[in-house]
Amino acid sequence: QLDRAAAQRRGEELLKLFDLESRGDELVGGYSHGMRQKTALAGALLHNPQAFFLDEPTVGLDPRSARLIKDILRGVSERGTAVFLTTHILEIAERMCDRVAIISGGQVIATGTMDELRAGHTGASLEDIFLELTGGSEEAEIAAALA
Repeated sequence: QLDRAAAQRRGEELLKLFDLESRGDELVGGYSHGMRQKTALAGALLHNPQAFFLDEPTVGLDPRSARLIKDILRGVSERGTAVFLTTHILEIAERMCDRVAIISGGQVIATGTMDELRAGHTGASLEDIFLELTGGSEEAEIAAALA
């Protein structure tokens, strides 16, 4: 529970952090997709949650905004907030996540740190491991042969 003054201070801090200070008095309806993403994330962070659930937090963002979101998520994670995120961009999961779960057909088919996943599979990257586990490696081999 935040009192009004604390919420105001925290809101101003978050607007600055997300580079939205100059737009703080505008209606969100006029914001771009990226600005809406940042606003939603700032709102979720307002109360310093212990856990955070995000679905594709960087989809549709320009590279600068995506990097800002990733940096902020890494920072809140390092300060002890549990961050759960879904992404189809496997490089993001590989670089950002302490633990990864691979889901295929609605089922969790593998979990672990990147080192644990690499130890149990031939792939070096999360993409390689994902394709190995989900049967997509055959398509990758065909594409490589056609190139």
